[in-house]
Amino acid sequence: MSFNVNNQTTWINNPLAVYTGSLQDARGGLVIKGNTILELVSLNSEPSYKIDTVVDARQHVVTPGLINAHHHFYQTLTRAYPDALNKELFNWLKTLYPVWAGLDEEMHSLSTEVALVEMMMSGCTTASDHHYLIPVGLEHAIDIQVEAAKKLGIRAILTRGSMSLGEDEGGLPPRHTIQTEQTIIDDSVRLIKSYHERNDGAMTQIALAPCSPFSVTTDLMKETSRIAHQEDVMMHTHLCETIDEEDFCLQRFGHRPVDYLESVGWLNDKTWLAHGIHFNDEEIKRLGKAGVGISHCPTSNMMLASGICRNNELEAAGVKVGLGVDGSASNDGSNMIGEVRMAMYLQRLRYGSANVSHTDALRWATKGSAAAMGRTDIGTLAVGKQADVAMFTLNDIRFSGSHDPLAALIMCGAQQADRVMINGVWRVHDGRVIGLDLENLLIRHRAAAKRLAEKAMTLL
Repeated sequence: MSFNVNNQTTWINNPLAVYTGSLQDARGGLVIKGNTILELVSLNSEPSYKIDTVVDARQHVVTPGLINAHHHFYQTLTRAYPDALNKELFNWLKTLYPVWAGLDEEMHSLSTEVALVEMMMSGCTTASDHHYLIPVGLEHAIDIQVEAAKKLGIRAILTRGSMSLGEDEGGLPPRHTIQTEQTIIDDSVRLIKSYHERNDGAMTQIALAPCSPFSVTTDLMKETSRIAHQEDVMMHTHLCETIDEEDFCLQRFGHRPVDYLESVGWLNDKTWLAHGIHFNDEEIKRLGKAGVGISHCPTSNMMLASGICRNNELEAAGVKVGLGVDGSASNDGSNMIGEVRMAMYLQRLRYGSANVSHTDALRWATKGSAAAMGRTDIGTLAVGKQADVAMFTLNDIRFSGSHDPLAALIMCGAQQADRVMINGVWRVHDGRVIGLDLENLLIRHRAAAKRLAEKAMTLL
């Protein structure tokens, strides 16, 4: 599923507009050799290197590949699920947990592939997933995701999620959706040893990700931190998404969520958090000092009415702010370029139009997400960085009459990339994933979604 340029030197030349994520001039395009950016070409200049292939970008807005810092791939099977409509987080979860408990390996594989394809088609080159739902029969859930990502050629930061605190013990998930702590620990170590790549340009990485404070025990949070530091991998969890969560932490642990995070050894630069909405000023300063990352999830936060992340204050304090689509049952999509627009407009509601720009939103979706997840080799178009590139045309009716191409990409609502390069390989061309039978994939995915819903109905 690729058009591999091997070790050729490629010039993506004279783009209509380019966002590099830095102050470097690349208006003449960029030169790529193998999987690395070799040179940024300034306006009206020629490359310094012998060029094998020229890609005409005069009709394209060029950006770094977008980076998704939080998702739940399996939820593509329960978009717009009737029983879960018009509910806020805790009630929404209680409605869907029994449905998701019917997930099997085929469903999981198809849902993963659809989520990844949808993201690639929207300009995403690195996708993180938080998979914490591992019912009996799905013990190799992360292995399935690794296989799907490798087949498609997308970078993946896959988190071994977990739930160990059932509703009968004061947690949120039903008992049949949780695992024992020893099972979680053993599998976490296995996955790190099997798949985690540590080099620049890593295509597959593993992080450890207890679902949330209301679905795992304190002991598991502490043990996860110990293993993550021992194995030098990142940690991820949901935190401060809703006021209900804050109330839960106060009642169960006697701490606000950030205090709880510190008490279990998570307040450090190996941690990135999903949502991060309900922090006070003092907590924001502590998070910044500790080097924590946050994945802002605007569409999901609006859908579940959770609140608005304080992006500007977080960044000012030193927090690494990225962007995530969240699950496709609370979004209900996996479109990264669409999420950039949502992030810009939602943040303007908090800070005003003069204080949030389209380049701020692009930064969150590229360099910010990379930094939040501990990556310095991706997220910008710069010499020596990985050749992850998204190219968008402005030919649709929504762009007619626009003047600033880069601003139009976000403000006029781009939905799909024309071309996407990942690790120096073209993976999307003319808006389609190369070599993929999309129609067949969607037929099988829709059938799996129907089967999951029918399975849930039989258990009622």
